Amino acid sequence: MQEVSFSYLDELNDVQRQAVTCLEGPVMVIAGPGSGKTRVLTYRIAHLINSGVAPWNILTLTFTNKAAKEMKSRIEKVVGSKANKVWAGTFHSIFARILRVEAHRIDYPNDFTIYDTDDSKSVIKEIVKTMSLDPKVYNPSAILSRISSAKSNLITPKNYVKNEDLMNYDKMNRRPMTHLIYDKYVAKCMRAGAMDFDDLLLQMFRLLYQNPDNVKQKYQAQFQYLLVDEFQDTNFLQYEILKQFVSYEGSDNNICIVGDDAQSIYSFRGATIENILQFENDFSNVNTFKLEQNYRSTSYIVNAANEVINYNKKQIDKKIWTDKQEGQKIKIIKTMSDNEEGRRVADTIIEQKNRFNLRNQDIAILYRTNAQSRVFEEHLRRFNIAYRIYGGLSFYQRKEVKDLLAYIRLTANPKDDEAFKRIINYPKRGLGNTTVSKLIQIAEENEMSLMEVVLQIELKARPKKIIGDFVAMMKSFTNKAAQTNAYDVAIYIAQKTGITGLLKSDTSAEGIGRLENVNALLDSIKEFVENDELEDDEEVMDKSLSRFLQTITLMTDQDKESDNTDVVTLMSTHAAKGLEFKSVFVVGLEENLFPSFMSLSSPHQIEEERRLFYVALTRAEMYLTLSYANSRYQFGQMRFNDPSRFLEEISEENIDNITILRNSGSGMSSKPSGGGFGQPKILGNFKRLEPSKVNQALQMDPKDFKQSPAASIKEGMTVMHLKFGLGKVKSVDARRVATIHFSDIRDNPDKRIMLQYAKLQIIEEDD
Repeated sequence: MQEVSFSYLDELNDVQRQAVTCLEGPVMVIAGPGSGKTRVLTYRIAHLINSGVAPWNILTLTFTNKAAKEMKSRIEKVVGSKANKVWAGTFHSIFARILRVEAHRIDYPNDFTIYDTDDSKSVIKEIVKTMSLDPKVYNPSAILSRISSAKSNLITPKNYVKNEDLMNYDKMNRRPMTHLIYDKYVAKCMRAGAMDFDDLLLQMFRLLYQNPDNVKQKYQAQFQYLLVDEFQDTNFLQYEILKQFVSYEGSDNNICIVGDDAQSIYSFRGATIENILQFENDFSNVNTFKLEQNYRSTSYIVNAANEVINYNKKQIDKKIWTDKQEGQKIKIIKTMSDNEEGRRVADTIIEQKNRFNLRNQDIAILYRTNAQSRVFEEHLRRFNIAYRIYGGLSFYQRKEVKDLLAYIRLTANPKDDEAFKRIINYPKRGLGNTTVSKLIQIAEENEMSLMEVVLQIELKARPKKIIGDFVAMMKSFTNKAAQTNAYDVAIYIAQKTGITGLLKSDTSAEGIGRLENVNALLDSIKEFVENDELEDDEEVMDKSLSRFLQTITLMTDQDKESDNTDVVTLMSTHAAKGLEFKSVFVVGLEENLFPSFMSLSSPHQIEEERRLFYVALTRAEMYLTLSYANSRYQFGQMRFNDPSRFLEEISEENIDNITILRNSGSGMSSKPSGGGFGQPKILGNFKRLEPSKVNQALQMDPKDFKQSPAASIKEGMTVMHLKFGLGKVKSVDARRVATIHFSDIRDNPDKRIMLQYAKLQIIEEDD
């Protein structure tokens, strides 16, 4: 096809222009972060149309409707209304459009129903019930995830049962009947004339494969040019469908894929990096173009990202570069605890806003798991910094968190009707809506609380037993609360209600996330109980559920939706893909967290975690801050983690002085190493100590921290606190409340600490 010169080509650099104008045969565009990927893809489509290709002969597949809509809008600016005739959309929407015409060929009605996730779970739940299986073991979400994975790998129920690895995995997870549920689920969907989301792909493949002489040839003739965005995110089944469209005798294989192997981060959804790595082997004479110029980030950020990703063995060779100014070096914040990490990040945000004139919306905090948002939310509120959770709810608004909190609220206050209504049938205990409505009506008519009603009303035998068991359980919670602290009660509630067991049974990615959120709530209660810092005299001994609820209510009352768009964005690193911010904070960079503990046994999973870190780094335009904590609460215990291995993969040339937090921090050398980051300077207030003792204290690994008996702490001693660092005991009053001066804290260096709960190590006796 003859190349035509158009003005929009002048907007492209040399490699971009080549990728846009190479129209024939298989083309692979490896697009590094910030390299103008979308512009290349849209201009390529526009150039096809301007070069004589009919727009309806072009099929463009994306992963979001938003991306498809934006693409069409951009194309329209170049070629006008012709853009509307291009077939552009997500895999699911395009294939659903075709199946609406052709489904009768594979024994589905053309007006088939599309089941959403809730519909699918409902079908599975009914099957589990009819098979008399335990719904806690055969959790609908976990089973649906298993079925989805099988479909994405072209594994039918018949092939499933023949696969020893799949069958052994199910036996190991105490779900040996999964294959039968899968078989019944497929049959039930067929009878109902329904397809789930995965069927839109699976049945599309089946349609093409089983109808080679009519349907497949028809669409091969129509879609003469195929373009795929974010190709690294495709799964096995999606790639097989693409091959059906373009691989046939006499085909020119006019397929163009655009993506970046270094940003392949969705294996948990079924995506496989092998698709993009093997593309050049699957098609002959592939023209490959590498978009290596980054227009987004400064050189320090780009260089660091290159250093990190180069540790991966499975990748397409490339060297991302930028001609932007060097900018600010990467800052690393080391803190003693996750709570201090949250405080220091909030403090640094204020500093950046003042120093660099940044708005809230220029800033993002990225974390590995959604459960980490809690500590950052709390400190942003305390600093009065507006924020939003991107792609999700604020921590205390998440369903699983609100469910457990409702039990805690009703334990603390049996007259809390809203809490009662939320949990009376959660987890499911077989209480009908009619019975619950009757209780609410009686409570309103008699101006009584619902708990007062259930203690007095006479019911039929079955609901009477259910409610009787519920009341007995709530009484046991109240009795427990009168005897022990908030954390012990909360753990007892989470276990006795069955909430933790229910969440553990859901092994899907979403289920694991919900369990992490509940554990994060329990960790926050543990932190509340063990917090030894006092704000006023009334709080000295109060570690009750009521006091905890008061502290979080004061925070969540401020957590209302607003129209304010100038907000700091909090999100998981997975959700950040495709976005960019002037300043990015990547937090929780510790072994077992980022990289995730679930990835440590597999080199392939470690490489995906590294790609995820690469994505996080390359979201930053100008300022990049990395942070980690030596200790954090996990599963109710103080856990001590090493710094993430990824930090060690960034050379000192790209790193500013590390800030070790004993609230304000002290300068440290920037070279990462296994035992921490360099040597701290000696703090002025402690020069009178022997140098060896100072160095020993300041370099102390939290794992080596040894708590001294509370009774041993006396005035004049120098002590180490895991959160605040080195301190001087100024006084100890009759109630054993110590006032300790921590010189490295800028604001309010004198802390009043309850020795009963304090974790202090004596560094030097009074001289």
